[in-house]
Amino acid sequence: MSTRKFSADSPDTGTAAGPTMNFATHLKRTVRLAGPMIVMRAGLLIMVAVDTAMIGHYGTLNLAYYAAGNALQVVMVLVTVGLLQGTMVLVAQAHGAGAEQECGSYWRVGLVHGVVLGLAMAGICFLGEIILVAVGQSAELASGGAAVLRMISWGLPALGMWVATSFFLDGLSRPLPSMVLTLLAIFFNAGLNAIFIYGALGAPEMGAEGAALATSITRWVMFAALVLYVLKLPDRAALGIGGAIRNFWLIARKLRRIGIPMGAARGLEAAAFSALTMLAGLLGTVPLAGYQIAFNLVALVFMCAIGVAGAGTIRVGNAVGRHNSADIRYAGWSALTLITIIMAFFTVLFFALGTSLAELYTDDPAVIFVAVPLIFIAGIVLIFDGGQAVLMGALRGMADVWLPPVMQFVSWWGVAVPVAYVLAFHAELGTPGLMWGFLAGALVSCTSLALRFTLVSRRAIQRY
Repeated sequence: MSTRKFSADSPDTGTAAGPTMNFATHLKRTVRLAGPMIVMRAGLLIMVAVDTAMIGHYGTLNLAYYAAGNALQVVMVLVTVGLLQGTMVLVAQAHGAGAEQECGSYWRVGLVHGVVLGLAMAGICFLGEIILVAVGQSAELASGGAAVLRMISWGLPALGMWVATSFFLDGLSRPLPSMVLTLLAIFFNAGLNAIFIYGALGAPEMGAEGAALATSITRWVMFAALVLYVLKLPDRAALGIGGAIRNFWLIARKLRRIGIPMGAARGLEAAAFSALTMLAGLLGTVPLAGYQIAFNLVALVFMCAIGVAGAGTIRVGNAVGRHNSADIRYAGWSALTLITIIMAFFTVLFFALGTSLAELYTDDPAVIFVAVPLIFIAGIVLIFDGGQAVLMGALRGMADVWLPPVMQFVSWWGVAVPVAYVLAFHAELGTPGLMWGFLAGALVSCTSLALRFTLVSRRAIQRY
């Protein structure tokens, strides 16, 4: 990231810094933008939660297969999301600077990257059994997880292009279409689950593989609907959606400069979470199923953090485009305030309703017994995990994307995974030890990123 001094009449983009908004105004606008982004991202994970619940009621062994396959998919998807986040950053900064014509080019280059990344993920899925065995899973879990991954693979190119398109709309502060389509997709996916998991309407009974097939079909439908919406935008010409893409390779390099470190950060975090899931697998099928329930609840609520982080990225990116350093700070801290309030609410919910939440996923008393204490610890995790995600989003809006991944590496691989391993196996705490390790990593990550944002937001930031 480059920095330089600028004043209110800086000529960098021809856009003068506007008047600074107060904190309350920033908070109000962040809420307005984050709302649909939270719902959309939560909707994506609700589909996973529905899959998990429907498979859990089908059978504990199939739930373990799904957990093993999903652990690898989560790493790949989060890396891809990180690699494509340059689309949102560049569109948000251009939109804030009034350079609307550049936005469409950023989207179309992002779309190309999305399909390439989707195809790469699909190829990795066909190596699923080899990978799962290599990380220590049993032959049975590796075989079942690999079968799930093969079905997942068919929808990954659509997912990559969907992510690029939704980031384009988010960067324009238009998240509502993605939200509506995601909500509709939840019901569509659940209907397909009923057909393919249980063998309804004459379809074969496929269990966990059926849920994966339903997800792949749903992803293609979601992408087709969203790209059709973009192509029908009334201001598509003003946004540069049609015509030749100028400076394709220059834009591609910009996207990758932002995306590669963000993808690395996402990958390090996701791989650490998957490592914790793999460690749970070493404890047995029932501990793995219980851990998967608690982790799925954390991941579901974490979509609130992803939504607020996206809003923070856009609000900070807009302020960078306007050359307003005070607004950069207010935008970041208002996003952190918002996620703290949201996560505190869910913490209380986890404390109060742990058993009821576990029963949504399974009827197996042994699995519920494992899951309930993990849900309690997960309630504490939420505060710090949400905070670190939003702070990463604020730093991303300034295109400060190189040092934060190093901080993430230290937090997750230097703290979370080793602490979890020691507590689970040497201190013999089992799955609660894994969750306490998760908390330790989130706490270190949140603290270090808060210090980084405090430092960087006081510098003069140039549009990327």
